[in-house]
Amino acid sequence: MQSHSESYKAAGVDVTAGYRAVELMKRHVARTQIPGVIGGLGGFGGLFAPDFTGMSEPVLVSGADGVGTKLRVAQLMNKHDSVGIDLVAMCVNDILCAGARPLFFLDYIATGKVIPERIEQIIAGISEGCVRGGCALLGGETAEHAGTMDPQDYDLAGFCVGIADKQKLLTGADIQPGDALIALPSSGVHSNGFSLIRKVFEVENGGLCNFYPELGKTLGEELLTPTRIYLEPVLALLEAEGVGLKALAHITGGGFQENIPRVLPAGMQAAVHKDEVMAKAPPIFGLIAKTGSVPWQDMFGTFNMGVGICVVVPASGVDAALKTLATAGTQAYVMGEVRPGDAGVIFI
Repeated sequence: MQSHSESYKAAGVDVTAGYRAVELMKRHVARTQIPGVIGGLGGFGGLFAPDFTGMSEPVLVSGADGVGTKLRVAQLMNKHDSVGIDLVAMCVNDILCAGARPLFFLDYIATGKVIPERIEQIIAGISEGCVRGGCALLGGETAEHAGTMDPQDYDLAGFCVGIADKQKLLTGADIQPGDALIALPSSGVHSNGFSLIRKVFEVENGGLCNFYPELGKTLGEELLTPTRIYLEPVLALLEAEGVGLKALAHITGGGFQENIPRVLPAGMQAAVHKDEVMAKAPPIFGLIAKTGSVPWQDMFGTFNMGVGICVVVPASGVDAALKTLATAGTQAYVMGEVRPGDAGVIFI
């Protein structure tokens, strides 16, 4: 028998709604089950038995993240089934940059009021993200914050764990001048820069409903395009012969200047072909720049500019990398090279 408390409900927390949400989410979570999962939902901790076959020194790699103010767009659009994909993507893409294969994911949902059907939509998105990311949704928490959050508000956080062989970790330590920077295209703005986007387009005043011919859809539909998860192209690069993969940089908040230098050794800088990147960027970036009169320096310092992952390979591995990526369904391109210097990123 499930517990029930009229007193707790009168204080703003309906535990029965939480039970209903759990029942609705179970079929979505079931889609994410992979070898290694032990048991199901309902325990005090999720159980997973990793397979260390072929690894000389297994290393667990973890990452935690959220979706940021993109959630406000989802709430204004009353569309909650895609931001869960973003949540998983932000974590999975981070650990992929270490060369790790994702194993499992946990979520945390804080909301002013548990609306079971809305929670189900969120979990459906998280489950889809886990399927795309090759990991199991092992557990999570839904917390009703009555009186501290508006009933329509919610926030998301997630945590992902993956595994890699220590000797195969991507550290960037062997990056040298002349190495190539390859761009893996993004699906749009992903999950960063939304505070600026919301200001530029006045989303609180109905801007999300505006249709833009260059987008072929409304602004809201474009902005809710889920963050791409790069599992397949990254695994392909890790396993390919002749690529010589050295590092991966996930382009998130802070854009190019914040993220690419994180994988560069001291005395190295990334020279990015600005015009090439801008020419290949999805139309949403030009629309942001034009509408908000945002200078290109700020665009590259805030957004991914159509580059979700920056790949570093030796010049001799470029052809093999591009061929491998094309076979994996990713039309990548060379966006720059590594040079001696301490500027982090320069644009040429």
